Amino acid sequence: MEIKYKIWIEENGKVIFGKGRDKILKSIEEQHSLNAAAKELGMSYRAAWGRLKASEERMDKKLVETSDKEKSLQVTAQAKTIIERFEKLEQDVEKILHDADQDFKKLFKVEK
Repeated sequence: MEIKYKIWIEENGKVIFGKGRDKILKSIEEQHSLNAAAKELGMSYRAAWGRLKASEERMDKKLVETSDKEKSLQVTAQAKTIIERFEKLEQDVEKILHDADQDFKKLFKVEK
C-alpha cells in the first residue's frame, strides 16, 4: 500500500509547470536541442515546443534561449531556478507522503 500523487502548478486552470516540463527542460539542458530532447522523451517536437511556449507565455518568463556562439538551445537561469524549486517541492511532498504512508500502514495492520 502506498499513497499516490502528482504535482503541477496551474494558474486559471492552465498548467504552468509540472513533471513533464521539468523533464523537457532537463533534457534540453543535456541535449542542447529541443528536437533531440523531444526524441529522447518520446514526444513530438511540436508537443514539446507547445508546452514550453505555453509555460513561457503563462509565466511571462523565457525558459530557453539560443546560444549565439554555438547555435544551440540553452535553459535560462530563471528556468534552472524553477527546476530546482519544483524538484525541492517534489522532495518535500515525497517525504511528507512517505511519513503518512508509514502511518497508514501501521493503522491498517492494527485494524486487520
